[in-house]
Amino acid sequence: MKNIIFSLFLTLPLLLSAQTDEEKGAQIVAAAIEADRGFGSSTVDLKMVLKNKNGQISERTLSNKTLELDEDGDKSMIVFTSPKDIKGTSTLTFTHKVGADDQWLFLPSIQRTKRISSSNKSGPFVGSEFAYEDLSSVELEKNTYKFLKQEGDLLYVEQDPVDPKSGYKKRIAVYNKAKDYRLEEIEFYDRKGALLKTLTYTDYKLYKDKFWRANKFEMVNHQSKKETLLFFNNYNFEVNLKEGDFTEIALRRASN
Repeated sequence: MKNIIFSLFLTLPLLLSAQTDEEKGAQIVAAAIEADRGFGSSTVDLKMVLKNKNGQISERTLSNKTLELDEDGDKSMIVFTSPKDIKGTSTLTFTHKVGADDQWLFLPSIQRTKRISSSNKSGPFVGSEFAYEDLSSVELEKNTYKFLKQEGDLLYVEQDPVDPKSGYKKRIAVYNKAKDYRLEEIEFYDRKGALLKTLTYTDYKLYKDKFWRANKFEMVNHQSKKETLLFFNNYNFEVNLKEGDFTEIALRRASN
C-alpha cells in the first residue's frame, strides 16, 4: 500500500464527477488504499468460528502479523495456536502488485513447508470459507474496476481480478466514503458468474486516529451454506516488525 499519488486522493470529489465508471471505480479503491497507508506493521489475535450447513460449530485461535511495504505488496503471517490438532500450522503471504503472490504453508505434523501454487490459491484456507487468495493485501494493480452505484455514503465498485488463475470472476465491494472509504462488504462471484460468498465487516474501531479495523468478519458461502467468522482482538500498532520476521525460517519458528 502503495505509491498512490496523494494529490489524486485530495481531488477525489471533483474527479468522480468527470471520470468514466472505470476511472471512478479505480479512484475509489485508490482513496481507500491511501487512507490506510502508514500503519507500518501490526499484530492481532483472532478467534475463528466455523459453521457447517447444519449449524454445528468448531473454534480455532490464531495470530496474525503484517508488514506494510510501499515498493510492493504487504507481507503477512498467520499462526494457529489452538486446537491441538492444528496448533502450529502457519501461513506466510507475500503480496505482489504485479504477478502471482508467493504463499507458503507450514505443517508441523510433518515438519514441512509447502509452497501454495497459483492454481491452488482459490482453494479453502485451512478448511475455512476464506480462500488463500483472500489473505493477500489490497493492491490497486490486482484488478480492473468499475463504479456501479452510490447509495447514501456507500459506493459500490466491481473488481475484476487480473490474474487468470483467480477463483473469482468478479467481486463487488462496498466502500463507506464517510468513514475514510473503509470496506463494509464484498460479494464474491465464481468463475461462472454466480454469487459464491459474501464477506461482511462489522464492529469497527478506529486506531491511532486514522486506521479503521473491523473486529468481526463474517464470510457466508451461499453455495455450500457454510460460514466462517473471525473475531479480532488486541491490535498492536506499536510493534516494529522487519522483513526478517517474514521468511520461511521465521514461519517454521513461529509454530513452536
